[in-house]
Amino acid sequence: MLNRFSWIRGIYLFALVWLGIALVSPSAHAADAYIARYLQVTEPISLERDDQGKTRSFSLQELTAGKKLFEQNCLSCHVGGATLPDPLVPLSLKALQGAKPPRDTINGLVAYLRHPMTYDGSEETFSCRKVPEKWLSQAEVETLAGFVLRAAQKAPGWGTDQF
Repeated sequence: MLNRFSWIRGIYLFALVWLGIALVSPSAHAADAYIARYLQVTEPISLERDDQGKTRSFSLQELTAGKKLFEQNCLSCHVGGATLPDPLVPLSLKALQGAKPPRDTINGLVAYLRHPMTYDGSEETFSCRKVPEKWLSQAEVETLAGFVLRAAQKAPGWGTDQF
């Protein structure tokens, strides 16, 4: 009886562990198909960190995490790279490059997210909320910026080309 009970208990524990792995692993670690297909990322890519030529590498998983942060924190105003509160300033690469200071690098976009300024850089803006360190860590805000920049580079229809 003891051997049979131990065998059944072992099968039960195995099933619980397997189920736990099956339920947690795909959703916690799976990369988003959008990132692979539309942002054309399957291997780590480098994005410009600053205007001095320094870069930062982003993996498929990091950009997936950046997309999730974007969806949780930015999507209500930036659907598909558009800017609903100010449609004249989308998240297209051309618009990010033309901002003062430019927002087409990781550091440039992070600086903007930490302290939003008008497009011409002349004053603080309230059309985009500040993202303080207590809300998103430096690593998280860089990951979000990485997603936005890669989307601006590669995603069909992201922002507009009419800027």
